[in-house]
Amino acid sequence: MATAGLYRRALPSPPAIEFGSSQGKQLFKEALAGGTVEGFFKLISYYQTQSEPAYCGLATISMVLNALAIDPGRTWKAPWRWFDDSMLDCCEPLEKIKAEGVTFKKVACLAVCNGGKVDASRTDECTVDDFRKHVILCTSSEDCHVVVSYHRGVFKQTGTGHFSPIGGYHAGMDMVLILDVARFKYPPHWIPLLLLWEAMNTIDEATGRYRGFMIISRPHKATSILYTLSCRDEGWSEVAKYLTEDVLLLLTSGDLKDVEDVLSIIFKKAPSGFGDLIKWIAEVRRHEDDGIKLSEEEKGRLSLKEELLKQIREIELFKHVTKWLAFESSGCKAVGSSGCNDRLPEVSLNVCCQGAEILSGKLSLSKESCCRETNMKLLKGENKKPVTVVSGTISTGSSEQRVDILVPSSQTVPSSLFDSDQNNCSCMYPSLGDGLTVLLLALPPHTWSSIKDEKLRGELEALVNSDSLPSLLQEEVLHLQQQLHFVAPCLITS
Repeated sequence: MATAGLYRRALPSPPAIEFGSSQGKQLFKEALAGGTVEGFFKLISYYQTQSEPAYCGLATISMVLNALAIDPGRTWKAPWRWFDDSMLDCCEPLEKIKAEGVTFKKVACLAVCNGGKVDASRTDECTVDDFRKHVILCTSSEDCHVVVSYHRGVFKQTGTGHFSPIGGYHAGMDMVLILDVARFKYPPHWIPLLLLWEAMNTIDEATGRYRGFMIISRPHKATSILYTLSCRDEGWSEVAKYLTEDVLLLLTSGDLKDVEDVLSIIFKKAPSGFGDLIKWIAEVRRHEDDGIKLSEEEKGRLSLKEELLKQIREIELFKHVTKWLAFESSGCKAVGSSGCNDRLPEVSLNVCCQGAEILSGKLSLSKESCCRETNMKLLKGENKKPVTVVSGTISTGSSEQRVDILVPSSQTVPSSLFDSDQNNCSCMYPSLGDGLTVLLLALPPHTWSSIKDEKLRGELEALVNSDSLPSLLQEEVLHLQQQLHFVAPCLITS
């Protein structure tokens, strides 16, 4: 029986020059002498072919993050931590990307969520000379890489929108080397920079906005340790809009008398899913047959998470948030959280299933899949402190997968925090109160400027002032602010 299929495409030349051709090699040799293919060697070491036809953005980001030696902080295939395009789902579900592709802003969001520092520009926001300067800067260094979003048709290639990184620049010919991640279709090739600019200076029909480029580098400070923003849940865009736009208007009310009133109006007016925008990061690994043992590296990461949780619970804002939650008879429902059942057993069931998906390389588990036999164990961690490990079994048809979840905990519990029997809230482990506190800290600084009462406005600004936070928490908040910055513009156009 015959099966239809395609084996690569002939690269239209001109305008492209194949990298592996004699002319392409000569261009590379000359660019190497000119010092503008410095970033090439790191990129080519981690060159990745997109695993799905619509995964060009994901493959590009995973390739660049690996080239920058950014630790994903989670396992790819045990025991290895490594970026792969199948792991980049924090800003959009993989099934949706597989069906529809991914937009420019979401690709930038993915890079930020996974530890990269991103400077994104569309062609209507800069000039071709600006673009050339960035290309020369990054191709002359190993510290940053240029990712371009362009329309293939301008190069006489088949297809429409595409993402790939730039691996080099030839100053004499004013050409760039595109390391096309769709290697099953076209090989790496040289393209005139002005023609690439023309291909970027096109409208993406999905968003109605111009394409562009982004500079991705390794941040000088540590990235998120415990919390991240999630755009996977339905209604995330409404929640992000609420936080960045609506809250500012709500706070113009003249009836706000104290901090609890401010929290009440923010939380009670919040749309459904408000508490689900921020997630705490659980480290998941395959269960070891010879028992549960933590490496020194795992103990170190867990210790950092626990120190951060401790710092959150020691600030005044956390005390106000937990006091408000305790006062509300239905605190979890009041903030529109579908995850109000944040006791460890319920959280573990959910994380167990997510972890099994990641470790098995599947995009989603079948309806017949279930997580069972979760049990909690305490192990000795740093300074002989107990470490919480939850083990679970995921069943998928006839097969089973055992996973371990490393859970950060803290003994720092203010007296106002309600107990584990009230509203299903947890004391030791990351809870709704912790997440809401960090989310408030991450709001744009101008959020509180609309409070009319000068004394109350000053009190709120003091509570959320990041300059007064411990350094670890300060860096966590900065990372979440950057995530919110990239998420917010996606609300109307992406």
